[in-house]
Amino acid sequence: MKTIADKFIVMGSDIAGFSLKEAVKKHLVDLGWTVEDVGVTDPYAPNPMMFHRVGFKVGSKISEKEYERGLIFCGTGMGIHIAANKCPGVQAAVVESVRSAKRASQANNTNVLAMGGFWMSPTDGIEAVDEWLGTKFGEGWEETPFATDYHKLAYDEIDQFDYEAYKANGFEPVRLGDVAFPEGYIEDSILVYKVTSKNANP
Repeated sequence: MKTIADKFIVMGSDIAGFSLKEAVKKHLVDLGWTVEDVGVTDPYAPNPMMFHRVGFKVGSKISEKEYERGLIFCGTGMGIHIAANKCPGVQAAVVESVRSAKRASQANNTNVLAMGGFWMSPTDGIEAVDEWLGTKFGEGWEETPFATDYHKLAYDEIDQFDYEAYKANGFEPVRLGDVAFPEGYIEDSILVYKVTSKNANP
């Protein structure tokens, strides 16, 4: 498998995400990364590849364990990430900020990152990719093991999710364990949400 530790990554875009993809690709190549670009490579070519087909291509590279991580770009990041998530073993996230890109690695351990050329500037897109690639799962939570355990359990249950088993179990997840919330955690989280929401929506 071609890993990010060895600076290998696969990426692709449709025509709407092309400019953002090219900016990110140049940035990574300048830093010494080896980038496989599955397309679109010429936005002016007849019948350029549609967003979902690019998502399938990048997703399959992850499913086949050819690459550890991938980057995908369309107008919003949404359609292409839906397609990539159809590929087994892919956990793709759409991000529209640097902070959410960091969180996608830190909390969700995603292996594909999607961004939209309509919403993300090249500068923000490059910074988001740097944060995503430079952040490890659980990093920064060394002093709060609950947070790491909580997200690790969620990741494992999502990764091993089987719809038929879920259905046979009365539409209840097959639990791989449980994590107890620390005393006061829920109340503190609600307070943080209220303060954040108030600041975001004055």
